[in-house]
Amino acid sequence: MIRLATIHDVDEAEKIYDEVLDHEAEHGTTTNWVKGKYPTRKTAEKALAAGTYYVGEDENGRIYGTVNLNHIQPAEYGNIPWTMEGEGDKVLVVHTLCVRPDCRGKGYAKEFMAFAENLAKEKGCKVIRLDTWEGNEPAKKMYPALGYRLAGDTLFFFEQVIWETLVCYEKQMK
Repeated sequence: MIRLATIHDVDEAEKIYDEVLDHEAEHGTTTNWVKGKYPTRKTAEKALAAGTYYVGEDENGRIYGTVNLNHIQPAEYGNIPWTMEGEGDKVLVVHTLCVRPDCRGKGYAKEFMAFAENLAKEKGCKVIRLDTWEGNEPAKKMYPALGYRLAGDTLFFFEQVIWETLVCYEKQMK
């Protein structure tokens, strides 16, 4: 089940971010995120305050992941040759989709994306846009398999933390 996060979920969100980054430190990164810089507790708190932060819970009530779904397109999106029209609140943007390392392979990321698509439709959005680090091979396989079109890539100064190339995807909502 995916639901809007509450203040009581922020501690768990912070744990999930740390679990992901600790796992990547040991096994290699797929996110290129930086522990203590992004994502952090403040990342979760900011999205919670905006009312755009969601958590996924398994059948036992354990939070398996988080995502921020809003209409904020990074400035670098202006460098991408999008083919699907949409501006402002007609675009739903997926940010910081994060699943606990011990919960991967269970379809939870796909569940988050299906939720995002349903939310986009409910909000009258015409398109979903998202980005991922160029080295995130699992995401780069998943998004096209879910019908997302590779729109391009560009250099980002991601969250004012790291310069990196992010690849961007889009999907038309019907």
